Amino acid sequence: MKAGATSPRRMNDAAGYTARLTIDVTPALRGRIKVVAFQRGVTVADMLRELLAREFPLRPESRHERQ
Repeated sequence: MKAGATSPRRMNDAAGYTARLTIDVTPALRGRIKVVAFQRGVTVADMLRELLAREFPLRPESRHERQ
């Protein structure tokens, strides 16, 4: 695959996402996030989408149930 090319699977996955979220993080945190994503064999975007979906489910459980 050429540099900059997107795999068909990733294009299809990304098609369902319509909102972009931009946050400011330190360069050190950005580096740690990239390293962990690489170690897990996933993209940073996919890893962070999963994390956000887990932390902010469609039907949030109460804080009491979480602890």
